[in-house]
Formats: sequence, structure tokens, C-alpha cells
Amino acid sequence: MSSPSLQSGVPGDLVELGRIVSAYGVRGWIKIQPFSPEADVLREARQWWLSRPVPPGGQGVSSSAPYSVKVARVRSQGSDLVAHLADLADRDQAEALKGYVISVSRALFPAPDDDEVYWIDLIGCQVFGLDEQGAVVLIGEVSEVMDNGAHGVLKVAMMRPDDAGALVPVLDAKGRPADTLIPYVAAHIQSVDLSARRIVSDWPADF
Repeated sequence: MSSPSLQSGVPGDLVELGRIVSAYGVRGWIKIQPFSPEADVLREARQWWLSRPVPPGGQGVSSSAPYSVKVARVRSQGSDLVAHLADLADRDQAEALKGYVISVSRALFPAPDDDEVYWIDLIGCQVFGLDEQGAVVLIGEVSEVMDNGAHGVLKVAMMRPDDAGALVPVLDAKGRPADTLIPYVAAHIQSVDLSARRIVSDWPADF
């Protein structure tokens, strides 16, 4: 595959969904680690956008501008994916892409069912739980959604209002930002309103 040229018209709704971890085989295939269990989007999309991440310690160095590639074939390989990109001919070319981040336009995501959401859309939502009196109060903001094999788990960066009413991180005993894990299951999640960026749970707001 020839060296890609940077392209104009990069979509403004790109979502990072995975990273190329290595070459796969000798015929130009690549191995991909998805960032979430929603690998269906990577399997179904036939256009990916690749960008080179900032190297470790690369202060002041920006990642490369995303460029478009066409996906010829993709399949599951355990918890990972393997794929062949159009015009990627051999292992050396595939190995040169190690570390590149794969993004897909949000417009290409299939519409979820009425009772479903994409986990990626939960990131940034505020999560509310119950205080000791049973009142609904803010716990914090979703920073990550993980998969424990049985169900999703919300990693919530705990927050509370300061004296001026602004939200600030809750700190642990060592002065580090605290977080809590909330199972993303119907038994604990009462409602999800993506338009309001709000999740209501019965999880105790333990500060």
C-alpha cells in the first residue's frame, strides 16, 4: 500500500473504536483490539479512518490527521478482530500500521433498537444515585464503560458541587480523583436519557 496522503473532508463525528496491535499472517492482514464490545460497528463498516497516536513522552507532538481506508475483509479472532485493508499487500506494510487508532463515522453506526444504546454514547453522561435519605443526587460522570464478561460496568468519575455550585472531582484519601463502578444492568439502572446526558440508578451515592 502506498503512503497515504492526508485527506480533506474528514468527518466531524469520528468515534475511536479500536487500535491496530500487529500484523496478522504474511498477506497484509492486521490484528485489531476493539476499545469496547461494540465491535459490530467495526465489522460492518467498510470505511475506516486511521490516525497515528502521539508517541509516549511526545509532548507537543500531535497525532496524524485521520485518513480513510477501505476495508476488504474483517472477521472476529477471539476477543480481537483481524482485517484486510484494500491495497495492503504484505506483512511489512501491515506492521507499519501498528499502534494506529481506528475511527468510524458515527453516521455509519446502525440505529440501535428502542431499548438499546451504544455504550460509547454513555461516556460523558451524568449518573445519579441515592443518598442515605433515599434522595436522588449526583454521583458523577461516566468516564468508561467496561465489559466484565456478563454485563457492562460503568466507571464513574465521582463529582460533587463546590461552594460556588461548580462540579469538582471527589478525591480519595491520597488526594487522587475517586471513581466508582456501577453494574449496567436493569436491576440498578432505572433510566437512561441520552438527550439529557443523564442516567438514574439506585446506586448509593457514597462520598
